[in-house]
Amino acid sequence: MNTERENRNELDGMVVNIELTLVSIIQGVALTFLAENAREVLSLKQWSALPYIFAGLLVIFLFWSRSIIHTLTLIRWPLEFGHNFFYITCTLAEVLAFTQLSNPFWWFALNAVFSALVWGLFVYDVRMIRRREADSRSDDGSLLYRNVMRDQRLNIWFLIPAICLFNISCALAIHTHELFFLGRGGHFILIGLLIFGSIVYLGYVIRSFVKLTPLIVAARHDWRSGESIDSTAK
Repeated sequence: MNTERENRNELDGMVVNIELTLVSIIQGVALTFLAENAREVLSLKQWSALPYIFAGLLVIFLFWSRSIIHTLTLIRWPLEFGHNFFYITCTLAEVLAFTQLSNPFWWFALNAVFSALVWGLFVYDVRMIRRREADSRSDDGSLLYRNVMRDQRLNIWFLIPAICLFNISCALAIHTHELFFLGRGGHFILIGLLIFGSIVYLGYVIRSFVKLTPLIVAARHDWRSGESIDSTAK
């Protein structure tokens, strides 16, 4: 039994390392694209792109922080290919948006696509949360996954749809009222609202992680000690 538990712990650690490496690489690629495109537009003195550069940096902060929290709370053996494929696809849309720092319409349109993909990722990961709920016997573990599921539902039913709808609305507004939003700088209002919302959301993510930290420690202790139900063996 000890050998089986040690093998499972080793596999869990290997999958966590794979997940952390993937997240670091893909967001490193996203940051590289953001930096390169920022250098290009600023070298042309397109100062109107500055708020879009900052908004892009906030997108990276949010995607990376949520991915890290997800890894620490949910990731165990076996490796979830579909989940990781979603990560890669989301990053593709994220990078494409970063190529449009001086084009507000396409910035918001591509961020709407990115938001829709993130929405799909949240929906997909509900199954993983339910598996982790089945894995956990301790009160701390059960409380952790009740909190994680509550946050997941909040994102699925409200936060991510609101972000997606906002980006779609901004793209449509710019397309139908180009004179105001592009000719008169009205798009700065839209990107300002997006930056404000992103900062608020990032604060929510950080506060949530601080509250979950002791529960994460307790749940992972259960996994390592074998005081959990191996749902894959059912």
